Amino acid sequence: MRHRAPGTLDHMDNLIALVTGANKGIGKDIARQLAAAGHTVYVGSRDAGRGRQAVADIDGDARLLVLDVTSAEGIAAAAEQVPLLDILVNNAGISSVDPRPVTEEHPDTFRRIYETNVFGVVAVTNAFLPALRRSARPRIVNISSGAASLAASTGQAEGIIAFASGPTGALGAYRSSKTALNELTVLYANALTDDGFKVNALAPGARRTDLNGPARVSSRAGDPAEGAAGAVRLALLPDDGPTGGFFSWDGTPVPW
Repeated sequence: MRHRAPGTLDHMDNLIALVTGANKGIGKDIARQLAAAGHTVYVGSRDAGRGRQAVADIDGDARLLVLDVTSAEGIAAAAEQVPLLDILVNNAGISSVDPRPVTEEHPDTFRRIYETNVFGVVAVTNAFLPALRRSARPRIVNISSGAASLAASTGQAEGIIAFASGPTGALGAYRSSKTALNELTVLYANALTDDGFKVNALAPGARRTDLNGPARVSSRAGDPAEGAAGAVRLALLPDDGPTGGFFSWDGTPVPW
């Protein structure tokens, strides 16, 4: 693995990326697109077998990194294997198919979803910060959701964001976890801006993935690769690119 001196990195270089939850869905497409662009990609996967299959499916320099974002020991062990990192994509996430309103959602559902979608992001990001600080231009992309938008929740958003969420009381655990992730994105961006980091959140749009049961059969849901392209764009931002933002897959800002 090649180490670079500060100031020598540009987008023609081989960057080193980690994508969590990359054995399927949007995460796998993010890893695939980064590898296709000539970058080294660690395919983060909780399940080693599924991770190995994903690596085999990806053309380019893809490497398995067994990583359970809810395991402190597993995160520490994974971080020891990656001395240098340019890009961290916090993609691993879970949802709930329980259609009941938040007034009937069990607190254990919140605990389970927050463990991955919120606490897991903090744990992974902090564990890999030393490796990211060795990069000339570190980038962090948090995969959020249009469902995180408070504007959408109050009926003030339109289009795909409204389709992904809308003014309903359902899926409170998932939606609030992604709203919390958005706030974490801003906090990390503020804390790391003087170190040259770009930290942004992406709403990939409703995609045909296992995460979203209804979207898998909806004619309005799109190809996961299209959402992944938005994450790759944020992962490869130039030095004058934004930080602390919330963007749709097509690059337009999403209302908080």
